[in-house]
Amino acid sequence: WAEADVTDQQALDKAVTSIADQLGGIDVVVANAGVASYGSVRQIDPEAFARTIDINLTGVFRTVHAALPHVIDRKGYVLIVSSLAAFTPLAGMSAYDASKSGVEAFGLSLRQEVAHLGVDVGLCHPSWIDTDLVRAAERDMPSFKATRKQLPWPANTTTSVEDCAVAIADGIRRRAGRIYVPKSVMAANIARTAVASPASMLVLRSRLAKTVPQMEAEVDALGRSFGAHVPKDPR
Repeated sequence: WAEADVTDQQALDKAVTSIADQLGGIDVVVANAGVASYGSVRQIDPEAFARTIDINLTGVFRTVHAALPHVIDRKGYVLIVSSLAAFTPLAGMSAYDASKSGVEAFGLSLRQEVAHLGVDVGLCHPSWIDTDLVRAAERDMPSFKATRKQLPWPANTTTSVEDCAVAIADGIRRRAGRIYVPKSVMAANIARTAVASPASMLVLRSRLAKTVPQMEAEVDALGRSFGAHVPKDPR
């Protein structure tokens, strides 16, 4: 194993080269770095927004870019971790949602580029996983926890880290095109146009008039844009 900062291309290149040298090649790359930032668009620190995109989206590109020549040599498999958030954007999560939607588009483009080289590209879409990221957000913002409970199925489910790992490992074994964690997240993909429809906004408008100001007040009271478990500067 090797440790590297996904915002540092030279560090990633060095780590990948070291691993390929030690193992004789790379068959699979999983791009899974991710953080979430707090606040509405009018409230969030622009640097926090940019950092979220740099880690979640550009970090995925950097990871894949570094490992791709080795994966091509082995006609291997690339798994890019997007999210349920690519289908179900939420108020207060614009940076995270944008990054995960971008990751999905990046993966679909990459799939077309490397298919003729014998490389398969998969996209993973986890719902809420019982991680520090989700637990910290619920501790920091009661409105986030309440919103999660009110979401319709399957967006209100939580999966253990262990079950998520098993689903991902099984998907890698199958060189799956899509991995949904849990499998019911597939329904959100199918219904994504309805989620973004004008009718959906009509239903949500009165609730958002209460929850968005509450969320903004909670973020103001926190005085920070990330969970306490996220280092202020990963570099």
